[in-house]
Amino acid sequence: MRVALFATCFNDTMWPNTPKSTVLLLERLGVEVEFPFEQTCCGQMFTNTGYAEEAIPGVRQFVDVFGDYDAVVAPSGSCVGSVRHQHGAIADRAGDRALRSAVDALVPKVYELSEFLVDVLGVTDVGAYFPHRVTYHPTCHSLRMLRVGDKPLTLLRNVKGIELVELNGADQCCGFGGTFAMKNSDVSVAMGSDKSANVKETGAEVLVAGDNSCLAHIGGLLTRERAGVRMMHLAEILASTEKEPA
Repeated sequence: MRVALFATCFNDTMWPNTPKSTVLLLERLGVEVEFPFEQTCCGQMFTNTGYAEEAIPGVRQFVDVFGDYDAVVAPSGSCVGSVRHQHGAIADRAGDRALRSAVDALVPKVYELSEFLVDVLGVTDVGAYFPHRVTYHPTCHSLRMLRVGDKPLTLLRNVKGIELVELNGADQCCGFGGTFAMKNSDVSVAMGSDKSANVKETGAEVLVAGDNSCLAHIGGLLTRERAGVRMMHLAEILASTEKEPA
């Protein structure tokens, strides 16, 4: 099986340890991972703000880069959600039937990390070790668009040494939402403040999620409050072992 890593531009630019941890984890599980250097953005930043025409070249690039792989894995529910739910509509807008066919063929092979681990590899215990008190925030795209369900929690529950505590209001949006946070900053901060308050109530050392965008928003608020809570992507915890701790 030929597997490609879709790092996402957000991670590649600001949180490169997340895609690195994804590769480390998958290789530990016996998966040979390729990283196509021609990959770019999924185009979500264009489509979410109404620039559908500008998103077309990105969709073409995505299918050109990843079309020949058996599986494409990304440590981002948000970007995978964009590929699954927006690329087809963008191809239709372009009026390109060949592009639409290529998108339809590729979309079923694009996976968020927890989906790939549980549904494709059939693994729920990845051999991780993380002796810390942790709480989990299910991001909106993972929860509502991809419907990953409890896959991330199942993986976390099998991490040795972890103390996993429930987050009140876990299914509520953190308020980031890309440009929503800029266009509706007051609402965004209010939602994020509710989320950060719930995180502090858990007494957790670490907040984990499957999207660094959400962690950036919540983490920014927690940092300003000097809460002492560390933000970590799911991939980083699952890649952690006794020999190579995170």
